[in-house]
Amino acid sequence: MEPLSHRGLPRLSWIDTLYSNFNYGADEYDTEGNEEPKALPEGSETMPYIDESPTMSPQLSARGQDSGDGVSPTPTDSHSTGVDAGKGLEMRKLVLSGFLASEEIYINQLEALLLPMKPLKATATTSQPVLTLQQIETIFYKIQDIYEIHKEFYDSLCPKVQQWDSNVTMGHLFQKLASQLGVYKAFVDNYKIALETAEKCSQSNNQFQKISEELKVKGPKDSKESHTSVTMEGTAGAGRGTQPLSDLLKHTPADHPDYPLLQDALRISQNFLSSINEDIDPRRTAVTTPKGETRQLVKDGFLVELSEGSRKLRHVFLFTDVLLCAKLKKAAVGKHQQYDCKWYVPLADLVFPSPEESEHCPQVHVIPDHELEDMKMKISAIKSEVQKEKANKGQSRAIERLKKKMFENEFWLLLNSPAIPFRIHNRNGKSYLFLLSSDYERSEWREAIQRLQKKDLQAFVLSSVELQVLTGSCFKLRTVHNIPVTSNKDDDESPGLYGFLHVIVHSAKGFKQSANLYCTLEVDSFGYFVSKAKTRVFRDTTEPQWNEEFEIELEGSQSLRILCYEKCYDKTKLNKDNNEIVDKIMGKGQIQLDPQAVQTKNWHMDVIEMNGIKVEFSMKFTSRDMSLKRTPSKKQTGVFGVKISVVTKRERSKVPYIVRQCIEEVEKRGIDEVGIYRISGVATDIQALKAVFDANNKDILVMLSDMDINAIAGTLKLYFRELPEPLLTDRLYPAFMEGIGKRMGKGTGQQCTCRAWPELP
Repeated sequence: MEPLSHRGLPRLSWIDTLYSNFNYGADEYDTEGNEEPKALPEGSETMPYIDESPTMSPQLSARGQDSGDGVSPTPTDSHSTGVDAGKGLEMRKLVLSGFLASEEIYINQLEALLLPMKPLKATATTSQPVLTLQQIETIFYKIQDIYEIHKEFYDSLCPKVQQWDSNVTMGHLFQKLASQLGVYKAFVDNYKIALETAEKCSQSNNQFQKISEELKVKGPKDSKESHTSVTMEGTAGAGRGTQPLSDLLKHTPADHPDYPLLQDALRISQNFLSSINEDIDPRRTAVTTPKGETRQLVKDGFLVELSEGSRKLRHVFLFTDVLLCAKLKKAAVGKHQQYDCKWYVPLADLVFPSPEESEHCPQVHVIPDHELEDMKMKISAIKSEVQKEKANKGQSRAIERLKKKMFENEFWLLLNSPAIPFRIHNRNGKSYLFLLSSDYERSEWREAIQRLQKKDLQAFVLSSVELQVLTGSCFKLRTVHNIPVTSNKDDDESPGLYGFLHVIVHSAKGFKQSANLYCTLEVDSFGYFVSKAKTRVFRDTTEPQWNEEFEIELEGSQSLRILCYEKCYDKTKLNKDNNEIVDKIMGKGQIQLDPQAVQTKNWHMDVIEMNGIKVEFSMKFTSRDMSLKRTPSKKQTGVFGVKISVVTKRERSKVPYIVRQCIEEVEKRGIDEVGIYRISGVATDIQALKAVFDANNKDILVMLSDMDINAIAGTLKLYFRELPEPLLTDRLYPAFMEGIGKRMGKGTGQQCTCRAWPELP
């Protein structure tokens, strides 16, 4: 197997310096993060795997000869990996120091490779160019971007390691680095053409040949092509596999704020590296079949299955040749937990029915938005009481009881929120339906399965013994260990943002042909992703210019996802699961919401790359504390920021005109809209409606009938948010909170962290 090797092609070592980074598949680790090295089969042509790399400190890189551990905890200590907390934190520093050293090496090598690019570009516009601009762009494709990604990572990590503190957090840096792996995908896809272009230019141009000779690096001693092939052991970035991340996770206490972030970064990296290599690396063997074949875990996660009319939380495992749906069995005291297989489908028999082919199924019961919001408010109130108990040094039993209640509520939310259907079908006749909350996630699962189905797969039936072995391996091989709820985390352990994220979707480019295009925005909330905003459809274009601003409420959010769609107007493609026409996803991307980066008053512009498409956007963040401040309007002639009693008295009505008109319009054409009062409307439309209502313009009704329904819902929310006094009034606030407490089965009220009713002094 040679994932990134192209037989018959001449090789230039300085290009391979970069591209050889992607030869390493994601390594397999047990639940404690220990590596389980697998022997390579004889005759394997894969590039040498990094065993003793500068990506780790020298103490960590030595492999025990007599131990099964992949990494020795210390240079002299022969104990197992169960080190105490203090020792683990010190080992974290060692791992990070090694990480920094390898990053520095990689950045220096990238800088060296970038040196000739500027003078080459300068000569490209002269009468005697060394290379054309197109040739330069092809050969040096994405090198500048990769350099900037690693330079930013290094500059952020370095001071944290140099000024070491046991409580220092840097998990968000690794999570951000992992989220930018899409750049490497485009980079690797360009490998063949870059190699061919560089070789042709070197043969036809003496000046460029000299530059190539100067850039060559000596290959590893064990390489058969040491003069032309470089594996660059010790380079940082996506290419060195997941060993350093796993080492860091191994020595990070489970209750440390970095632990879930590093787990997420490791998961993203493993999935990315699996998708990069066309052939799966034998080192990451999940389980061996009785026939001696390898079956590898490619992806796993928790999904909600609609089974026999009810929602069930399942752990779904995608192997190289089979999709397995399992349930975690309750384990007896002292026994290891195991999975129970509910069903499996060989990938050779798995198909995705098209909307018109999909058989009709019973209507999916969708929980109303107001019930979901009520549950979120309950969870926030319980979380506040947990904080109060901790501050007052309350009994641990009481805190545990509150946490159990919070988990139950969060589990209910996780189970009942998803509404996006994801149907798979077995050629033998059985269909299965999952419900997801994110179109991004649905696309990820579909693409991962279709990528594996491109190979020569054979249909099969597992014997009871084979199924037992496969299901038994799931607990050890899983990459997602915990149900995505926040009950087991404290606020100071969660780096999520609370408040409002203002996003402007500017434009997109990179489309090969004209289409009707739009974007949606998703953010994570209460452990799962939801769609929060949608641009208008830009008709028949390759370069849409939306320039639309959205205000998105964040509830402990850590990530922003952008999906770009081609709008379908063919009514024959109606999805029978939800009566919606299926639009085609053209590209998708995700960025981490770094609290330090986004908490500024200024707009920050960025570009996200997705499948060859570039979407330009800007964002800024307003904290919850700032958004809760109610400032009365200085103009008493309008309706926004004016006491509701003043407005009703002026209008001689019990209900303000703005409330009546907005609700009427929503009831007229928004009842069937998905996410009404949740999906953000375009900010400029909302501001336009605000101005019209404030001016009492006679064209209000005409404007309302032409306006997007989400903008109207957003205008109503903005009106209530800008009231100088909450709708339930400051005087009634304590009584309201007492009622919330009784509804939750508590005798006293708690402080609510929801945005609508700020805490009183």
